[in-house]
Amino acid sequence: MRSPYRILMAAALCAALGVPAASYGFGLSGAGGKLGYTSPEDLDGTAMVGGHMEFEASGTRLHLMPNVMYWKADQVSDFNPNLDVYYHFREEGKTTPYLGGGLGVNVRNSEVTDDSSTDVGANVIGGVRIPGRSNHYFVEGRYTASDVPAVAVMGGVTFHTAR
Repeated sequence: MRSPYRILMAAALCAALGVPAASYGFGLSGAGGKLGYTSPEDLDGTAMVGGHMEFEASGTRLHLMPNVMYWKADQVSDFNPNLDVYYHFREEGKTTPYLGGGLGVNVRNSEVTDDSSTDVGANVIGGVRIPGRSNHYFVEGRYTASDVPAVAVMGGVTFHTAR
């Protein structure tokens, strides 16, 4: 693993440990999907699809978002489970920007070389969250720092659960 990735992972771990765990209780607030365009380094741009669950900390604007994403370009595919955290700047029910980050595992397979590889990646996320009646919509950009870095622009929907 390259040194910058170790630094990013250490920073993400320190940030996660800095949140006082006893003061927040996360509950499932929704689940949904996303679709977008990604441009992995040294490969053609391609469609990316994903699914997610959203856990909200009561009384805060902090959300945990476990998710999986998939893309395939130039006979290389990537299956990518992630654990992302984001913070939205305005209260629930209002259109709001958000920022976040997280860690993921990139499981890549090449049909050309019949080779597969796995590496840890760090995610940086920014977007806008738009409320609906029983769900919310979002548009986000994300950068994944890994052995094959990638940028993506995605849009999606989260269907809220009854709480």
